[in-house]
Amino acid sequence: MNPDDVADLIESELEDADATVRPARDKHDEDHLAATVISPAFEGQTLVQQHQQVYDALDDHMTTDIHALELSTYTPEEYEEHGGE
Repeated sequence: MNPDDVADLIESELEDADATVRPARDKHDEDHLAATVISPAFEGQTLVQQHQQVYDALDDHMTTDIHALELSTYTPEEYEEHGGE
């Protein structure tokens, strides 16, 4: 699955999300992806709950189109505090 399509899907399913998705390894390994997702929907949630929201947004794609997904999730405030990645 194309990284841009994955980002679009995450953004369409999570409240005010900003997602950046790239190949985790090299550009020819499209089923191993890394994503940074920023959303106010993560406020007050544990890291596990945040990641579960992203997996839920991707639904069946996690078992059919994406082999592995490295996730970094933040609320907008957390992202600002960390100065981005």
